[in-house]
Amino acid sequence: MGAIIILILGWWIAGKSQRAASTALGRVPNMDDTLRPFLTSLVRYAVIAITIVAVLSQFGVETTSIIAVLVAASLAIGLALQGTLQNIAAGVMLLLLRPFKAGDFIEGGGVAATVQNGGLFVCTMRTGAGLCITVPNSQLWNTAITDYSESPTRRIDILVRIGYDDDMDQGLTRLRELMENDYRSLKEPAP
Repeated sequence: MGAIIILILGWWIAGKSQRAASTALGRVPNMDDTLRPFLTSLVRYAVIAITIVAVLSQFGVETTSIIAVLVAASLAIGLALQGTLQNIAAGVMLLLLRPFKAGDFIEGGGVAATVQNGGLFVCTMRTGAGLCITVPNSQLWNTAITDYSESPTRRIDILVRIGYDDDMDQGLTRLRELMENDYRSLKEPAP
């Protein structure tokens, strides 16, 4: 009878814990919609696992051996899914720290493209040629990310060659005139 009560209470507490975690995470600013269900499910299943161990304890089962088996199984699964877990950890960090957002043009992980969607495992991006690229989060997290969309003002360096016999001052004056008369050139900062 005690095991049934523990099971019912545990199941009820698991549901309440999941809703409480969802409410608490909903109050966190910039919480990603992809990350919230994952974390709330993690809370629920942790409570259910504790409940099952408590129920088995009521039946006289040695819980230390069950916990040891769970730890060993978790270690084996963790080693088998090492790459996947690395992508999840990187995805969580990218979702929490937000070095970029959907719609930004970034360069990172050997790819330069516009971010379509950032998920828990991968980031979907679209290149200028219209190709869809799926980049593992660990690849993005382990490299420097350049976000070209962060600032609307950018400097463009243009290489201009001039002959040895040409007048350097006259060439610079002509280039300044061209830049000042171009509508795309900003007045501040000056070209």
